[in-house]
Amino acid sequence: MSCLSKRLKRTKSEEEAFLEKAKRIAHENGKRLGLEGDADLNFLLVGGELIKIRSSSWKRNRFFKLQEDCKTLWYKSHKTFRKNQTFSIDDIESIRKGRQSEGLNKHTDPSVEEMCFSIIFKGRKKNLDLMAANGSEAKQWVSGLDKIIHNMRNLSRQQKSEHWIINCMRKADKNADNKMTLKELKHFLRQVNVEVDDTYAAEIFKTCDTSNSGSLEGEEIEHFYDLLTHREEVDVIYGKYAQTEGQMSSKDLLNFLLTEQMEKVSMEDALKLIEKYEVDGTAKQNKRMSKDGFLMYLHREEGSIFNPAHKQVYQDMHQPLNHYYISSSHNTYLMEDQLKGPSSTEAYIKALMKSCRCVELDCWDGANGEPVIYHGYTLTSKVLFRDVIKAINDYAFKTSDYPVILSLENHCSVDQQKLMAHHLISILGEALLTKPVGNTMPSDFPSPEGLKGKFLIKGKRLNKLDAALNNNNSTLEEDTVSEEDEAADCKENGHKSKSKKSKIKLAKALSDIVVYCKSVHFSGFEHAKDCQVFYEMSSFKESKAFNLAENSGTAYIHHNIDKLSRIYPAGSRTDSSNYNPVPMWNVGCQIVALNFQTPSKEMHINQGRFLQNGLSGYVLKPEFQRSLSSQFDPNTGPWLKRKTFYVMVISAQQLPKINKDKHKSIVDPLVRMEIYGVPADNASKETHYIDNNGFNPMWNEKFQFNIHVAELALLRFVVEDYDSTSQNDLIGQYCLPLSSVQNGYRHVPLLTKRGDVICSAGLFVHLMLVDAQ
Repeated sequence: MSCLSKRLKRTKSEEEAFLEKAKRIAHENGKRLGLEGDADLNFLLVGGELIKIRSSSWKRNRFFKLQEDCKTLWYKSHKTFRKNQTFSIDDIESIRKGRQSEGLNKHTDPSVEEMCFSIIFKGRKKNLDLMAANGSEAKQWVSGLDKIIHNMRNLSRQQKSEHWIINCMRKADKNADNKMTLKELKHFLRQVNVEVDDTYAAEIFKTCDTSNSGSLEGEEIEHFYDLLTHREEVDVIYGKYAQTEGQMSSKDLLNFLLTEQMEKVSMEDALKLIEKYEVDGTAKQNKRMSKDGFLMYLHREEGSIFNPAHKQVYQDMHQPLNHYYISSSHNTYLMEDQLKGPSSTEAYIKALMKSCRCVELDCWDGANGEPVIYHGYTLTSKVLFRDVIKAINDYAFKTSDYPVILSLENHCSVDQQKLMAHHLISILGEALLTKPVGNTMPSDFPSPEGLKGKFLIKGKRLNKLDAALNNNNSTLEEDTVSEEDEAADCKENGHKSKSKKSKIKLAKALSDIVVYCKSVHFSGFEHAKDCQVFYEMSSFKESKAFNLAENSGTAYIHHNIDKLSRIYPAGSRTDSSNYNPVPMWNVGCQIVALNFQTPSKEMHINQGRFLQNGLSGYVLKPEFQRSLSSQFDPNTGPWLKRKTFYVMVISAQQLPKINKDKHKSIVDPLVRMEIYGVPADNASKETHYIDNNGFNPMWNEKFQFNIHVAELALLRFVVEDYDSTSQNDLIGQYCLPLSSVQNGYRHVPLLTKRGDVICSAGLFVHLMLVDAQ
């Protein structure tokens, strides 16, 4: 496909024709992305020399260029067996201009700031650190890549699907003659994950080959494309409601929206949808929706399972801080396991860019008087405290404006604690909260709205908050406090044998910047009620927290009505695995800290929980978890608003091949629906599997779930490749709060195990959440 891949020598005329074709393909793809004639796109298509940087001594010139599909970057490698390397734009998480990666910051001089940029990949793939010849070229690389990434992400699923199918067709066209033989057609069908027997493939071919030339070209390929992408299930729905000369009038569309989608809409809303999505000019003029317009609507956010109103901050953000679930990370600095993996500022950036609002810093004495962050008593690498604070300051509020809590686990000497306080104050500046809002003694937490753009420090404090405000603040520069509970647990797990009640010396400078999140040991709910003030919070190891949730659910909820609770994984989870966060949310715990670096079901659930409310990292707890009069217990009820949830799994589209190395491997997909919530709601049901069809499998299977507490329930779809001899492979998954589900016929996007969108893949379902009879 690429003019740069290994090939036989072409004649001059063949080369000219080939380059002309490549230019035309690039033009078509640029147009499809809305970047026709864009100077930055053309710059990337021509390509250029960049310096690839791995260390202070390893800096190599490499030629990079964008391929004609406008979604693959190619560069020449000096590796013996991989001379030409490529990666997809889909694999890129972001582009960072300047020396904004750990590598560039460490291995380049500040004078080349304008010439540097980094390509940050999804998952665990290493950053690509690059330097252009000058600042303007670096700017063009960054601008061009940003435009492509932005426009690709904003394509509708239908457009992504077309882009994907057309590029698969090109790959199948082995001799690049713009024609498709029967052999090439079979190759193409395997590319798009469809196993078709030879007779059926020959049948499709014969139907489309109207010229009887033995190959498909032009309109014949278009006919084949239409046959392939035909959505029979959508035809049935459209046919039922298109009662006006074979099309949907605005009245027909309104009838569909009210009856099937169960939406509270008016004629004005139906007309807006026609105006927005109708592709046929005549139909739009007649205020009608054609089948193509209807399919376009189903593929856009109005036709998605996720309520588009919940994409923005829609909840009341003026409640006290502890009335929200807060997206939280455990040992944020770790990129991999808890024993020997690397520590990095990148881990903080990745978590913050996913709207994590509470990050953890394990602080220890470092060389040259500079505190470091690492997992104590292990072989994990170390990163400077100062560098971490700089990274947090740069990235904390890029995805969400709402406050970030820095959870300090302090093991430093007094001198290095003073330096920690200095770094926090000098780097974070006015964004660091160092005194209560309003400068008066508070009786409750401020709200996320009132703390926008602010950093809060969670840690030990030498005295009560009122002592500081009443100028009764101790003049001692240091004093002794008990160690953090998690630090003590860490020692208890065999890293070092010390008494659990061990003490540390705390510097006044570090103590004074702890305002609303003072760490204290938990000694029971009654003790907390009688002796703790609202800003004194406890951390709970998962086993203790689960035990309390199971045996004292209502008491735990009441405790969390006026205090904060932080939950952390057991020390035995050395592989950075996660616990199920749902039982903790069920009892109102706010800071449920997970290992963000580990792709797992638990992280999918966490991503689903915080998908709503504008990806702010804050979700308002249900009213029964905020009211002192509530007698709710997640294990026993009372159940006040029971619901019945009906799901029909209709079909899937363009599921990716799992084993791409196996030329002939095709998936056998099945769909599982999982409900997570109070114990009475936890359930799982699945479809049968379909043999050899990942392109357009059809199930039409119906399921019913009885829901006791819809406000706490999450719905997760899992698509797997069935295997009778071993564990099924994950194809894709998607999780969201049940309260964000839209009724009716909906498309469900699919994400990878790491939580990234699979561009053209999805499910088509029908959903109804109704009051139980």
